[in-house]
Amino acid sequence: MSNKVFFFGTLFSILFAFQSLVAAPQPTPPELWKDYNPHQGDFKEEIIKQETKDGILNKESYISAYVLNQEIRVYCKYGVKVGASKAPGLMNVHGWMGSPNLPKSFIDNGWAVMAHDYCGKTRDRKHFTKYPAKLQHGNMDREITSPIWSETPDHKSISDPKQSSDYIWYAIQRRVLSYLEQQQEVDNTRLGAVGYSYGGTIMWNLATDPRIKAVVAYFGIGWTDYYRNKQVWMYNNPYVEPAKSTGEQIYLASLAPEAHPPFISAATLFLNGSNDHHGGHERGLESFKLFKNGVPWAFAIQARGHHNTEKIDQNAITWLDKYVLNKDIFWTEQPKAEIKLSAEGIPELIVKPSFPNKVKKVEIFYALKEPCSFNRSWRDVTSIMQGNFWSGKLPVLDVNDYLFAYANVTYDTNLTLSSFFNAAIPAKIGNAKATDTKSNTIYNGGEGVEAWTQTSLVEGPMGVKGFRCTNNKAGTINEQLYDPKWRAPTNGQLAFKFYCTQPQTIVLTANNHEVVQIKIPASDTWQEMVIPSKNLINRSNKLPMKDWTKVGKLHFTSQEGSDITKVIFSEFRWEK
Repeated sequence: MSNKVFFFGTLFSILFAFQSLVAAPQPTPPELWKDYNPHQGDFKEEIIKQETKDGILNKESYISAYVLNQEIRVYCKYGVKVGASKAPGLMNVHGWMGSPNLPKSFIDNGWAVMAHDYCGKTRDRKHFTKYPAKLQHGNMDREITSPIWSETPDHKSISDPKQSSDYIWYAIQRRVLSYLEQQQEVDNTRLGAVGYSYGGTIMWNLATDPRIKAVVAYFGIGWTDYYRNKQVWMYNNPYVEPAKSTGEQIYLASLAPEAHPPFISAATLFLNGSNDHHGGHERGLESFKLFKNGVPWAFAIQARGHHNTEKIDQNAITWLDKYVLNKDIFWTEQPKAEIKLSAEGIPELIVKPSFPNKVKKVEIFYALKEPCSFNRSWRDVTSIMQGNFWSGKLPVLDVNDYLFAYANVTYDTNLTLSSFFNAAIPAKIGNAKATDTKSNTIYNGGEGVEAWTQTSLVEGPMGVKGFRCTNNKAGTINEQLYDPKWRAPTNGQLAFKFYCTQPQTIVLTANNHEVVQIKIPASDTWQEMVIPSKNLINRSNKLPMKDWTKVGKLHFTSQEGSDITKVIFSEFRWEK
């Protein structure tokens, strides 16, 4: 055999072995959990507090969970009506750095509710889940330790999904479900679960547990690991996926929320905000297409919602009543929606809900260009009923840029369901026309106040309309500037009118990083202010902001001792 043949043969073997290592199949969620028994081992229940008040029994306790041959002492809270029997059981799972809480509304409605801590040691909490030294990374507080996802604290890829913190948290919630099952008031054939924020993230794993009839996941399934962290947005143009590390491959196949839908058995409701930071939610919705036939699922997306869903929360109780309590409650499929061109070439969204005779309202929202879902500025569209469908015009600035649209349909039962996200480049679907134009007027008073959070429409001197912030602590936020229509022009400076009869100091933050304090002088009439970009200073590098053109978000708050609610704002615009 020649040296050349030997060399290439050896090289081929090495490359094949490397390729096999990188592409080696990872365990699916069922394979990962096939040997875990949540019932195994004594609970070693230690009741630290138990009281009856206003007809409700409240209990706080520690129980043992056994994970990777280690014992974890899990802090739990339990609430149920006194004298309850065969009560449906509900797991309530908190979010990142959260603590267990018992929603009284569910208890009042006859549910036996169990909540547990999986955050672990943090600050000065008296009671928390106690992780042994070998599972210290179960603690969420980074001052205590570093949680593990696809890589270890020293930035090495995990080689086994059981190395991750998620594995511990998944195991704990399954153990707590076993604890809920054995409470004397609970009917273990009627079990549901609700998870909020990171509790929503780990809810997708719990939904594969056959004991659970239905779950409600608030946020969580956003393709965060790898996709958000490396800004691999679904509608990047061009779309490129960087190579995945071994740890990322393992995490995405075994642990990520998106790995679970093909194996879910519980009826699953997803409630989310269109601008929530968990990641690219178009992919989150695509996950529902992976569910097994016969497993109910549904979703509702609150327009401009971040970590809030107050306009669609009513769905949660209805879902649990239907699929845990087996109540005969109206529910229907997601509305269908499609971007088309009108006869004039203007893009429009066509919405086709089921049961059009039960429709209370149809809301259409659209956004332009921005591939990052939580940076999109969603516009409201007037919807017009045309027989059994609704339509709304979607004017664009450039027919070669992406256009995004979806609809929320609210029925006469107050059920709200969303269509899937639609994305299209208008020029690729026909002879499209751009009928929208850029605007240097951001807000001219009166209409458009809905683009600012925590505000109410008011009228100042001389009949000039504006808005007043209604929350002195939170201030007001506008993300309208992510829309290319209202992006700052080159050399543009932010200008606005204000009316205030008492001097105040407010803080303006742009894109969460650039900050300036603004002195609002008192006057009996309207005043104007122009803010050059150089006045804003970066929190980290302390350098002045170069220009306004990359700013998508404005946040006005009060300086300590001042009150932004005493200021009326109007006529925001770009001046050159």
